[in-house]
Amino acid sequence: MSYSGTGSSGSGGYNYRPRPRRRGKSDDPRFRKEWSGPGPDKRDPELLGNLLGQVVRKNGWTRKVSNASVFGRWTEIVGPDIAGHCRPEQLENGELLVVAESTAWATQLRLLSGQIYGKITAALGPGVVKRLKIVGPKQPTRSFGPRRVRFNGSRDTF
Repeated sequence: MSYSGTGSSGSGGYNYRPRPRRRGKSDDPRFRKEWSGPGPDKRDPELLGNLLGQVVRKNGWTRKVSNASVFGRWTEIVGPDIAGHCRPEQLENGELLVVAESTAWATQLRLLSGQIYGKITAALGPGVVKRLKIVGPKQPTRSFGPRRVRFNGSRDTF
């Protein structure tokens, strides 16, 4: 066996014999890799937005998502004029508590409650909000000083 370039194989003097090829996973069509081209492929990752609806339905979160969308989409649902003067506070058992920035706006929103309810139903579907409760801002407490009468009713003097 000579490596000097003067061998008997006639290929430049090297005695080279290729190894016999073993059959393995690469020959099995089940394990053969398919290379994707420049276009879309079934193995491409999916966008999260496309999968989110499926995950919500599969886990039974449809009601929770629709309830939360009242708070997230409030400005879009009622419009920027109304949303600038009130905010949704709580949604329990289909009753939506809306807090206005003043008592005057609370009165105005009570007059518009039918239209607001219609907008919510059109945007989110029936059954998400069943009743609107519109209140004014919280009033400050009147318990000042060290001497006061607790639980004095309506705070009127007789």
